[in-house]
Formats: sequence, structure tokens, C-alpha cells
Amino acid sequence: MSLITIAIITLAGIGVLAALILFFAAKKFHVEEDPRIDQVEEVLPAANCGGCGFPGCRGFAEALVKADEFGDMNCPVGGNEVMEKAAAILGKTVEKTAPKVAVLKCNGSCDNRPKTNHYDGATSCAIAASLYGGETACSYGCLGLGDCEVACDFDALYIDEKTGLPVVDEEKCVACGACVTACPKNLFELRKQGPKSRRVYVSCNNQDKGGVARKACTVACIGCGKCAKECPFDAITIENNIAYIDDDKCRLCRKCVAVCPTGAITELNFPPKKAKPAVEKAEA
Repeated sequence: MSLITIAIITLAGIGVLAALILFFAAKKFHVEEDPRIDQVEEVLPAANCGGCGFPGCRGFAEALVKADEFGDMNCPVGGNEVMEKAAAILGKTVEKTAPKVAVLKCNGSCDNRPKTNHYDGATSCAIAASLYGGETACSYGCLGLGDCEVACDFDALYIDEKTGLPVVDEEKCVACGACVTACPKNLFELRKQGPKSRRVYVSCNNQDKGGVARKACTVACIGCGKCAKECPFDAITIENNIAYIDDDKCRLCRKCVAVCPTGAITELNFPPKKAKPAVEKAEA
């Protein structure tokens, strides 16, 4: 018998032995998977965006099947409709959650926040933020290099060339939170979409004291507290020299907007206010 034949027979034997070992190992360590995982995964939107807090829709389906109750588990892309389908498959109940949308906590456009220097480096907010405070005197403001736009898988973000700030398309936004994670300045927040998409929030993240913040940006929050005093629902707090509006408490009365001295509070999708009729002077 030639050496070649012996080598071929030996290799074939090793291959068969290895196959047998793998076969028996697979049998011994095989884990039965709950068939409901596949059923739940089928009703999920297959966005795999990670907005639910799990690694993809498969991971979320596994978590739903294992959970005793859904609690605050939610699919931001599919919303209440998808969660109700998953609950029906698993024989569980789910509480409806208010839809959310991403908002930008910065209104420091080119007009409101003049540049003090020029950045000439990699077009990445993460890199720029690690190097210095930014091109303006506000080290808390948007860098405008588009990391949020790149991170958004739903085409719901773009950088406005005129203002230099990101713009959120609320019709496309699914509140996955990718922009929240991508922004090194923590300028994005997921807030309740609100009735008729109406929202009131503070468009500023500057924690400097009033005079310093106002000098850097004309529409910066100066932490004066007038909005908090005016709010009849105790929805506004002042912390680190900046106001914050709790969207769980806010009733969209917009009294805070009227008293803000710098215009740092944004109101979206409200109808224009009716002009008060002029008071006619009484004739003598």
C-alpha cells in the first residue's frame, strides 16, 4: 500500500471521527428553543436598531418570551401596535406608551452663536469634542459635523446648511435613540410627541452662569427661573444653571414661553396666537 493511499485513509478516518464527535456533542448540548421566539420575531419590524435596548429584534423577542411581564419594555419602531401583537402571542398584557420623538436641545445657529475660531480636522463630532470645546464660546453647543445624521438609520435627520444644526423629521423619526447615543454633547432627548405633535422644551444645554451663557449665545438659557415661577403645573426645574421641562407634567399652556427673556424655550406645531383686539379709546 502506497504512502499516498495510507495518508488518504488516515485523513478520511480523522474526518469521520471528528464528524462523529461533533454530532454527539451537538446532541448532548442541544438547547430546545421556545418556538414562540420565532413567532414574536415575525411581528417585530426587523429594524434591528437597538432602540429597545437589546441586540436586534431577535434579542428583543427572546427577552419578551422570557419576561414575566413587559413592564417598560417597548419597541420604539413598531409602537403600541407591534407590542400588542407580541402580547397576544404570549398571552400577556401590555400598557400603551405615548409615542416619542427626538428633539435637539440646542438653538445655537450661526446667527445666535457666532464663531470664535475655525475647526480644520476630521468631520466627526466625537473626534472634535475630544479635542476642544468647539468653534464658538459655548462648549456645550452642537458641533454640526453630523454624527447624528450618520447614526440615524431612518433618514430622519439632516444638517441644515443655513443654521448648521441638525433637523429632526418627526414623520420619519421612530425614537430609536441612535442620535442620543451618537451625540458627544448629549444634545438629543427623546420626548413625548404630544397631542397633534405639539411640544414645549428648553432648546439649550449650556450649564454656564447666565452672563457667560448669554454672551456665547443670544438664545441661551440663563437659569433665571422665571419660567419655573410662572408654570402652574410645577413642570419646570432649574438645575446646573439650566431649566428643564418635564413632559409628564407639562400641559402645554406655554406660559413659560412668554416669560423667557432669551427665547430659549421652543414651542412646536402650535397654531399662531390670535392678536388681541386693540382697545378703542372712549370718546370724551
